[in-house]
Amino acid sequence: MADNGCRTIICKVLAANDNRKQQIYLGGNFTAINLLPFREIRPDPDKSHILKAGLDFWWLSEDGSSHPAPKAQLILYSQYPEVRFSGFLARCPNAPSEMMDESLRLSGRILFMGIRQDGKIVGYLCHPESELAKEFRTLKGLSQQGVFIELGLDEESGQEEIVLLTELRRIYMMGWIRSKRLGSKGQLLPCEAPQCGGYTLEAELGIIPNGVSEPDFHGYEVKQHNVTSFDRIDVGVLTLMTPQPTGGYYKEKGVEAFVRRFGYPDMTGRAGREDRLNFGGIHRAGVRHSRTGLTLSLIGFDPVEGKIHDATGGIALLSSTGEEAAIWHYADIMKHWNRKHAKAAYVPSIKRKTPDLCYQYGSVVRIGEGTDFLLYLKAMNEGQVYYDPGIKLENASTKPKAKHRSQFRMKSAHLPSLYHRMRKIDLSAWSTSTSTT
Repeated sequence: MADNGCRTIICKVLAANDNRKQQIYLGGNFTAINLLPFREIRPDPDKSHILKAGLDFWWLSEDGSSHPAPKAQLILYSQYPEVRFSGFLARCPNAPSEMMDESLRLSGRILFMGIRQDGKIVGYLCHPESELAKEFRTLKGLSQQGVFIELGLDEESGQEEIVLLTELRRIYMMGWIRSKRLGSKGQLLPCEAPQCGGYTLEAELGIIPNGVSEPDFHGYEVKQHNVTSFDRIDVGVLTLMTPQPTGGYYKEKGVEAFVRRFGYPDMTGRAGREDRLNFGGIHRAGVRHSRTGLTLSLIGFDPVEGKIHDATGGIALLSSTGEEAAIWHYADIMKHWNRKHAKAAYVPSIKRKTPDLCYQYGSVVRIGEGTDFLLYLKAMNEGQVYYDPGIKLENASTKPKAKHRSQFRMKSAHLPSLYHRMRKIDLSAWSTSTSTT
C-alpha cells in the first residue's frame, strides 16, 4: 500500500452476505462517504431514492501492481438509509472475483482500502485463514469509525488531532494577535475588514484561503466564531457553509435577475443606498419570508422518518405558486457538507479594535466528528439551520453591480445536533500526554 502512494488504510471485516450480488454493506447512514474519497454524487436516473458516487478504485495484486475497477461506486440508498459498495469486480480481470462470489458465503474476509492524497483508493481482499488475516486479528487498540477500522501507514497517521490541538494551543497561548491574512502565494497581508477572525486564525495555521470543498488542516475543517466571553462559547451564530444554488431561477437567469424579481429596496435609509436592492433575512424551513415572499422547503425529505425519499430534490426557496426561485440539489450540497465537515474544530475568538485590530482565541474548542447529511437536513427542518443570505444589487437603475453571498447558519448552541460525537477540549489543560488519540 505504501509503495502505491497510500497514506492511510481503512478496512472492513466482511460478513457472509458481503458479495458481488448483495454488494458490500458500509453502514446504516451516510458517514461512510466521510472516509472514502469519491467523485461526483449523482441521482440514479431510474430510481429516485438512490444516489451514486463513483470511486477511483484499484485492486492490488500479489506482485504489488494495481489494476483499475472502472465501475466501482458507492450506492446511497436514501430510503433506509444505508451505503453499499458496488461495481468493484466489473471490467477488472485482476479483481478477487472468486472470494466475492455469492455462493461462497465466507465470513471473516478482510477488505483493506489504502487511500492516497489524490483520491485514488487501492483495495486488497484477503482470505480469513491467510497469514495477513491472522496477523490483523492480533492487533489491539485500533480506532473504528462506523464499519471501518483505521490503520496507520505514515508517521502522521492517527496523529492528526494531536497536530491540530498542538497548534490551537500555541495560538491560544499567544494572546492578542494582530489581524492578518495569507495571500494566494502564502505571503502575510494586513486584514482590516470587520470579520478577519477567521483569516487571522487561518494565517497562524498556514492555511491559504481558497474555495475548495476540502478540510482546511490535516483532515479537519477549522471554523472560528465570534463570542463576547470565553465563558459563553455556546452563544452566538456560526456560518456553516456558503454554497451557490445549483438550480432554479437564480441559476437559470443569474443573480441580478434574481434580486430584481425577489429582492426589495434597501430599508436602512443610509446615504448612498437609495439605488440598491437587497435579498436577505433569515429563511427557515416552512416559514414564508415577509420581504422576499419565499419559503425554504426540503423537497423530497420526509421529516417524520428523517429520510430522503426523492434524491433528485433539494433545499429550495419556493414562491407562493411553487416556483423554484433557487435550489441546492441534495447530490451537490451533500458532497460539500460531508467532505468538508467530516471532522471539524470550532474555535471561539474575541475581537479588539483599538489601538489595532487584534484577535484572541479561547482555550476551550469543540471537536465534531461523524457528521451525516441527514442530521443536517433534520436540523434544518427543525429550524436550527437556516438560510441567511447577503445578496445585493448596487446602482440598480444605472450601472448595476451584483454581490452575492448565500450562507447557511445556525446558533452555536445547536452545533452538537450536526455530529454523532462532539467533545469540548480545554487547551489550557491539554497536552500530548493527556490526549486519548
